[in-house]
This record gives sequence, C-alpha cells and structure tokens, in this order.
Amino acid sequence: MNRSHLMSTTDERIALWLKQANLSPETIVEFLSGDASDRRFARIAPPKAQTSILVVHNDSIDATQLPMLQVTDLFRKLPVNVPKIQGVVPELGIVELEDLGDTTLESAVLNGTTKQRTSYYQEAVNIIGAIQRGTQQSGTTDNIAFNVALDFDKLLFELNFFVEHFLINYLGQSVPHNVEECLDTEFQKLAFDMSQEPRVLCHRDFHSRNLMVYQNRLYVIDLQDARMGPDTYDLASLLRDSYVELPTTELEELLAAYSQIMNISNSSAFHDRFIRTSLQRNLKALGTFGYQIAKRGKTRYLKAIPLTLKYLQKTLAAMPRYQRLQETLSTLVPELAPS
Repeated sequence: MNRSHLMSTTDERIALWLKQANLSPETIVEFLSGDASDRRFARIAPPKAQTSILVVHNDSIDATQLPMLQVTDLFRKLPVNVPKIQGVVPELGIVELEDLGDTTLESAVLNGTTKQRTSYYQEAVNIIGAIQRGTQQSGTTDNIAFNVALDFDKLLFELNFFVEHFLINYLGQSVPHNVEECLDTEFQKLAFDMSQEPRVLCHRDFHSRNLMVYQNRLYVIDLQDARMGPDTYDLASLLRDSYVELPTTELEELLAAYSQIMNISNSSAFHDRFIRTSLQRNLKALGTFGYQIAKRGKTRYLKAIPLTLKYLQKTLAAMPRYQRLQETLSTLVPELAPS
C-alpha cells in the first residue's frame, strides 16, 4: 500500500468517525507530526467544545488486546498521569484521547527557567519510580507489558538495527566483514551484560518528547511499548535524551535522587549500569534516527544526531570494557574516536 493511499484512507476513516460522533461540519481536523510509528495523530476541534486527539492506526484494532489501551489502564492505576481514553472505535482503528496540548517537556525546558527544569526533571524521576514499583503487580495481572521484555534478543536486535540503518543506510558505510564480526561480538557482550541487570517495568521510550506538561504536571504519552527491562533503561532514556542535554551537575543530582527513591545501596555499581544502558540506548536511538531519515524521509531527526554522538563518545570513553567497541566504531564514525 503506497503512502498516498494510506493517507486517503486515514482521512476517510476520520470523516466516518466525525459522522458517527455527530460533530459539526465546522469541526477542524489538524494533523499532528506524531512519533516514529506508522500511526497518525489528529487534533479534533469542534466549535465551542473541547478538543481531543485521535490516534489512527493503519487497520482495525482489537480493543481488548491493544497494548496502548492495556498500558494506559495499568499506568493510570499506579498512579501515573496519562491522557484519558475518551473513546474507541475498533472497526475504524481509532482511539480518542484527552488533548494535553502541545507543550512537551522538551519545549518547556527550552523556553523555561532553570528552576522549572529542575522541578520537572525531579517529577520525571519520581514517575520512573512509580512505574518501576508497578513491577509488583506482574503476578496479579496478564497485562501485555509484563509479558514482553527488553531481553538479550531484543537488545541485540536494536544494536544490529543501528548497523543496518545508521551505519549503512544513513551514513552509506560499507562495513567490512571483519568489522561486522567484531561489532557482533561486542554487541552480544553488551546485550548479555544488560540482560543480567535487575528487570523492572519500563516505559521503554521515556524522553522529553514523550512527556507532556499539562496543568503544571507531567503526563506520559507514547506508552504502548511498555515492557520489562533493565532498571536503568528509562533513567538513561531521560537523562541521556537525544533532544535535551542536561548539565552534568543536574544529571548527577537526579541520579542521586533516583538512588534514594529506589533505595539503591551500591551507588558505584548502579552508576556503571546506568552508563552501560546509556551506551545501548544511544546506539538504539541512532538506528531509529537513521531509519526515519533514510527510509521515511523524516529529516527532523537530523538535529538529534550530533548530541547523541556526543553522548556516545563520552560513554564509550568511560567504559574500558567496551574499548574495542569504541575503536571499531570510530573507524566508521570518526566522531566516536577517543578525544
């Protein structure tokens, strides 16, 4: 199915939804940029009524099995602030959400004060703690989030995705066989190390574009990929975010705050695990950016690459265990060479 046909059917289904909802012909439909998925998002603005957000899937949905609905229900009970589900039309593949506005944590930080940034990030760390404490419910529910995991296979898949879509498709590199073998060995080592970490409930993409500021509180969105994973995963996503760079002192304070919230006793071992998870997370992010740019033409992700490479170079330099990985990657990506 080509993109133009996909867009036309999306428009048709939204038109059917508007008709079923008995909304005025004057209702405004505004398509939003959305995330890195194939879903489309639209703001519905009826005259003299509250706006809402439509999440439009490529096909019909099973409301009892849709991860987005299951995870929203789980997070709401933890409790974590999430947009309210205002309606579901399975045959149209549409979920109607509460409209939280347009202010992401990213934009709030860029336009706000240092005091506001500190407050929001402390709240975000508290949210990670609330999500992780939800792990205790894993034995009392069959929620899909507890039945999938960032395990060895998934972590390794994401690292190989980096090779295919960042190194090859985006950078246009030809990866020699000996380099490919070295990367495979190093990536298996990294994935194995991470798979041995404490496993908790994770959002899985907990960064500044998936946190909305609404009524002076943070709300979590794009939560359908929640799953079990390393306890440092969401923290690395937040503090080594490709869209917002935090001052080192603030980052260390937030790591300390998390350690206190979660009663981490061995701070040195925890810090090492955080750095290791940051390494995998940033490689995964570059793979996503490469795919979105090279395969889907979404050039807005270009701006996120330099900061992610900066993180990656710093992280590799801090981990002697992955020195060979840094040496190998720097032959393909000069920005990753030791400084």
